[in-house]
Amino acid sequence: MIDPTKIARNIDEAACLDTLSELVRHKSYSETPGERKLAERMVDTMRSLGLEAELQPVEDGRFNAIGVWRGTGAGNGGSLLFNGHLDTNPATEGWTVDPWGGLVDDDFVYGIGVSNMKAGDAASLCAVRSLVEAGLKPRGDVILTYVVGELQGGVGTLAAIKQGIRADYFINSEPTDLQALTMHAAAFVFHIELEGVTRHMSKREEAVDAIRAACALVPKLTELTFSDAPSDEVRSINRVHVGTIRGALSRKFHEWRAPQVADFVRMSGSGRYGPGQTESQATADIRSVLDQLEAEWPGLKSRVWTETRDSKPAMPAFEVSRDSPIVTALNAAYSTIRGTAQPTGTITPPGFYGTDAGHLYAEGGMEGVVCGPGGRYNTMPDERVDRDDYLDMIRIYMLTICDICGVDGGLTLE
Repeated sequence: MIDPTKIARNIDEAACLDTLSELVRHKSYSETPGERKLAERMVDTMRSLGLEAELQPVEDGRFNAIGVWRGTGAGNGGSLLFNGHLDTNPATEGWTVDPWGGLVDDDFVYGIGVSNMKAGDAASLCAVRSLVEAGLKPRGDVILTYVVGELQGGVGTLAAIKQGIRADYFINSEPTDLQALTMHAAAFVFHIELEGVTRHMSKREEAVDAIRAACALVPKLTELTFSDAPSDEVRSINRVHVGTIRGALSRKFHEWRAPQVADFVRMSGSGRYGPGQTESQATADIRSVLDQLEAEWPGLKSRVWTETRDSKPAMPAFEVSRDSPIVTALNAAYSTIRGTAQPTGTITPPGFYGTDAGHLYAEGGMEGVVCGPGGRYNTMPDERVDRDDYLDMIRIYMLTICDICGVDGGLTLE
């Protein structure tokens, strides 16, 4: 009799850690030749496991690595797709270890992109490898999609969807610290201009100070949620953040003329809204805040507009029912491995992410969940992932595959 739990508890931990360390050693900055080299390596590895694997063209010489562990078709096994990106952000200042060294110590695995999100990629790859090496065969297909261009809005995942990649369910392996994320927001970028009235500082009482008005505006935007939230859960992932601000004299920003009251400010920021909400309503709500500001600062003029995305796609919001089979299968696997209930739902900060799950959900029409190792030490110097979280994620993915896809065969474990 097959005992998936016993198989999961007996994974080759050293080999799994080596796999992640090797992925880190590939310098796969977004939109560089390193992306393709890592994609080629993933294809070679999947083929060595007996999977059908190929480089899938995306754009401008960029390629996804796609693998299929073909199911036997026996029984009622479903298909399951794993999705993760290979491209990484660049390394910043402040590192104390080699960003591409793949260092493994007693607690962590270190490296640029290890949390976002090579640990997730390695976890799904090692989950399949561990099941293959245990002699199991899935009834339904297991599809591995290691994509490029997530940092350009998800062009790799969109290309995969448009080329026919589909499954009954998906797991996006973005870092959630092993929590099951069932909803995340969509994102947009906005710009605001404030125009006041200048005077010399000796007569500032007659002026309309654009910088002071901006200082009053920022907390109003920071506290804003959008009026079209269909539920408190959706409202919980509404957020507005001002990321840049500049103020000086005139639109030419004459910063040398500090004795005069600044009459012009330009600021930019990003907003997050959930399923059932729209960017147009979010912009209208920001406009309402500006109307209030104008009333408080007579003579102030303001405008707001959202950034056009040109050829880059926007990541849409995503949601899945907590009663979905993929969520309940993942919850059960987590409970088996960790002996406690899996945190599940619209969890922040991951709920403020944009991920390729949005494309799989909105464009691909698939049902899935976001769950991966990493998160706490993401996008920071000495980026790292807890080694125990990474290894447990492999085990949890293995049990989820067995649950969703069904498996047959298996070697006897002593």
